[in-house]
Amino acid sequence: MTLHVYNSLSRKKEAFVPLEEGKVGIYVCGPTVYGHSHVGHAKSYVAFDVIVKWLRHLDYSVRYVQNITDVGHLTDNDDDGEDKILRQAQIDKVHPLEVVDEYMRSYFEDMEALGVAHPNMYVRATQHIGEQIQQIEQIIAAGHAYEIGGNVYFDVASFPEYGILSGRTAEDQREGSRVNVRSDKRDPRDFALWKSAEGTGHILRWKSPWSEGFPGWHVECSAMAMKYLGGSFDIHGGGNENKFPHHECEIAQARASGQGNFARYWLHNNMINVDDQKMGKSLGNAIMLKDVLKESRPEAMRLFLLSTHYSRPSNYTQKGIQSAEAGVDRLTTARAALLEVIQTKATEGTEDATYLGQVESSVQAMTDAMNDDFNSPVAISALFDLVTQTNRAVTESLSAAAAQKGLEAMTTFAVSIFGIMPQGESASSGGELESPLMDLILDLRQLAREEKNWGAADLIRDRLGALGVTVNDKKDGATWQR
Repeated sequence: MTLHVYNSLSRKKEAFVPLEEGKVGIYVCGPTVYGHSHVGHAKSYVAFDVIVKWLRHLDYSVRYVQNITDVGHLTDNDDDGEDKILRQAQIDKVHPLEVVDEYMRSYFEDMEALGVAHPNMYVRATQHIGEQIQQIEQIIAAGHAYEIGGNVYFDVASFPEYGILSGRTAEDQREGSRVNVRSDKRDPRDFALWKSAEGTGHILRWKSPWSEGFPGWHVECSAMAMKYLGGSFDIHGGGNENKFPHHECEIAQARASGQGNFARYWLHNNMINVDDQKMGKSLGNAIMLKDVLKESRPEAMRLFLLSTHYSRPSNYTQKGIQSAEAGVDRLTTARAALLEVIQTKATEGTEDATYLGQVESSVQAMTDAMNDDFNSPVAISALFDLVTQTNRAVTESLSAAAAQKGLEAMTTFAVSIFGIMPQGESASSGGELESPLMDLILDLRQLAREEKNWGAADLIRDRLGALGVTVNDKKDGATWQR
């Protein structure tokens, strides 16, 4: 089947047809860098990491752009809140850009540790102030924005399409708006394009035709996405919590500027809960990604996240992570078994035809699932079906050629696309000395078994297990893996 995606803009699943054949432009909302990444960030960026990798697997040339919000993201959506970065800088008693650089580096470290590939480019809001001012000028010229006291606001009433993404009507927006009696907005639904820094103590400020100030949060994404992907481009991604107002405002700004229709397909990942409760710093249950990766393998975290469709909420539990760890072990065990066949056998096996048919069927099932709105849970289920068939086949008679086909399929999906199996021939990573030492330990254990010293043999196995090493007993000897 051809690739189909659920488009939040049309609220239906559609065949994916890029603007330019063979090429895809995708923009994903990146982090506001004022703190360390949590598991909610992992949910979003692992999802889009896999989406981009699948597009490239389909031979699309992908330009993936992600922004870094380093100014202007307010604590409230009513334009009267405090800049999150400025607030953190005041707490830490440092310059705001020190906060930005510290947590931007932290974000990169976390994503690299999680196996998330970097996009083609990161674009920072503070490095594109000129583009944002230009877009605001275009919106004003088109009659969709107004300036009062150095502040510039988007005139929602002038733009009938506002609400096209979220489905909110004008009345819904009025009922949901908080009216500040001191606000200079004409309508509480209007949102800031530019904020005057006069009397605010805001350190990050720039000169503009209206005042010395800083841009509103929403305008950075529309301006930067259009600069690098064009007035109309293929995919815009981001968290479901940003659908309104952030993404709604992006569409309004982009279209009102007259430069194009903006993104054609909108993909939204859902949130993550912790033990069936919404995760949040105010609730005291926010889980930092650095803490998770101290205790769990990155492949297990990815497997946990990808076992739920990107558009559905995930529920983070210790049991779920433990199950994912066991899943990673199953994958590495099957790979080790295939490698053993490849290294020791060459002749045709009696299971070859059956196993090759199962490999082909599993690859097709995984491909169909991923082409169905990047359905990673179904694809991963098919991958583990292949693991089951592999474990059965290698205990029978399988040739090196057939095993190689199975290994290639597992590597393509488990490593290259999903990132849920460690790279390399085995999961061990202790250097040149580790393998011969483990061989010696297994030889001693085998000697204990031959002498029917089952207590010593079990003790060796259990102590290795406590160190994260799994021993697999087979007819022709034992193997090990981390």
